[in-house]
Amino acid sequence: MSASMRHVAAILATLALGPATAQTPPVAQTPAPAPKAVIELFTSQGCSSCPPADALIIELSKEPGLIALTLPVTYWDYLGWKDTLGKDSFAKRQKFYAKARGDGQVYTPQVVVNGAAHAIGSDKAEIEKAVKQVAAPGFTATVALKEENGSLRIRISPKDAGLTETAGVWVVPTTHRATVPVTRGENQGKTLSYVNVVRGMVRVGDWNGEPATITAPLTATQAPEADSYVVLIQAERPSKYGMTMPGAILGAAHGPAPR
Repeated sequence: MSASMRHVAAILATLALGPATAQTPPVAQTPAPAPKAVIELFTSQGCSSCPPADALIIELSKEPGLIALTLPVTYWDYLGWKDTLGKDSFAKRQKFYAKARGDGQVYTPQVVVNGAAHAIGSDKAEIEKAVKQVAAPGFTATVALKEENGSLRIRISPKDAGLTETAGVWVVPTTHRATVPVTRGENQGKTLSYVNVVRGMVRVGDWNGEPATITAPLTATQAPEADSYVVLIQAERPSKYGMTMPGAILGAAHGPAPR
């Protein structure tokens, strides 16, 4: 073979190998960080102090490790505008938190972190301080979710083998983003934006501190206008009225991205 032919053969061999050697190796995806805190904002469309808190929760919802929920209440409806997203059950939940803490403080905008500490909903520094204080040890359980065959499988793994907490397992359908124009009341003329608006809370089981898998119908994740959901493992505290009150949140997980 002449030198020129050897040169052409070498070029052809290089071209033949080119596509195989030029492929970029796959990049490993970094798993999403496990949540460290659940932030519940109690807000109202009839509260003139609430829009800054609503905007702040949208901002905080983008932070890795935080699950931010919006729970509109109804006790300001008499001011001239009925909250279009509000539920009486959210107002009751907020009052139960205040009773469980023992301070009786119920106001809007109010943030409750991990079912324990509270802060002014528009005060970012105060909220971050509460998150550091309450979430420093992390949740006592990890939660993994899997949807299959019309069911939701919730796998709960305690981090402490000696854990004896009794808790409820809750599925919380949410609307990822909602926008509401307000035509009356204290926020008249404003268009308010919300993130992860809670549409209901469905109790799907008990947790006794042991490793467990709970199966619930996938319909538990669904509600009118909901497009996503969160699962909460929340301690329950008895009250003198014979009802259980929400206690500390022991574990949490986001469902899949909004449908």
